[in-house]
Amino acid sequence: MSRDRGVLSGRFGRFAAVTASVAVLSVTASGCVVVHGEREIVPTATRAEAARALKDFATAYNEADKEFDRSLDADRVAGALAEIDGAKLEAGGENHPDGNPSHSPLELTDAEYTIPEKAGWPRWFVADTAANKGARDTRWLLVFTRASADDVWAVSYLTILNADDVPEFDKDEDGNAQPVTADDAELAVAPEKLGEEYATYLKATDESDDEGGTFAPGKHTSTWRADRKKSAEKPGLVRQYIDEPLTDGAYAPVGLRTKDGGALVFFATRHFEKQTAAPGYDLPVADANVRALLTGDVKSSLTLEHVSNQAVLDPARTASDQQVRFLSRVDGLTGAKGE
Repeated sequence: MSRDRGVLSGRFGRFAAVTASVAVLSVTASGCVVVHGEREIVPTATRAEAARALKDFATAYNEADKEFDRSLDADRVAGALAEIDGAKLEAGGENHPDGNPSHSPLELTDAEYTIPEKAGWPRWFVADTAANKGARDTRWLLVFTRASADDVWAVSYLTILNADDVPEFDKDEDGNAQPVTADDAELAVAPEKLGEEYATYLKATDESDDEGGTFAPGKHTSTWRADRKKSAEKPGLVRQYIDEPLTDGAYAPVGLRTKDGGALVFFATRHFEKQTAAPGYDLPVADANVRALLTGDVKSSLTLEHVSNQAVLDPARTASDQQVRFLSRVDGLTGAKGE
């Protein structure tokens, strides 16, 4: 499975905290037992629970990939990854009703678990693994999340990084990581604002903000915006773009404090590209995956919907360089509509 700083091939890229509430018991003067589980700051999972969650995900993923059946791993994916993964499986099943002719089991090994301490729900942790697919010297980072004690662990974010790009996390003496809050004032950009800021950045036509702006120039920022500008108008075809943040539920951004005072933050966005043909021009749909997800008839326009999950380094507000730096962006086609 090849990769170029977050652009995955294979199934993930051809388009593109504890089992039960931890209770702290205390005995009052009357002898009654008081439970304070939801208010206590505790590790979100044990190492054993995290290892089991990774194994269960890989098993479900492989079953779904082999059969091209999104129902087989539906409870093991969530948020942005659920949309990206589910659409790929749906298109694969449409194009190959008898299953995936190219199926090769995914193996996730050499796992390291970064488990934060926090109170209440949702709970989450990060698994940092090697894989039998993709470029050498890369690491797969999977964010496992769980909304309540009744849910199973599901992967909401997946990114692939060069091993040297995985940051060093801030951990206490017990090895527990430190999560950042959605509105963390110690970061250059609060995690809950990253999606909105990114959508605003992509809409901007003034390229002067690349130097000293919110996001550092690069493949997923200045280059992508420049590519869009070049493609906006071609003979017989106009492209329009809409970008939206995703922030609720399993789409909520999550982050871990790094040793330099910043954070590694995962966040999600939705993107629309509307292609409109001029009178007299055809708008062919050559991609089999697009055709598999297509609704409506392509007469004069085609709208493509994508979901993207990003992994960025968000610097501390006190850092000399305040620009957010992209480490990876995983994008997947999730819908297509003809008009």
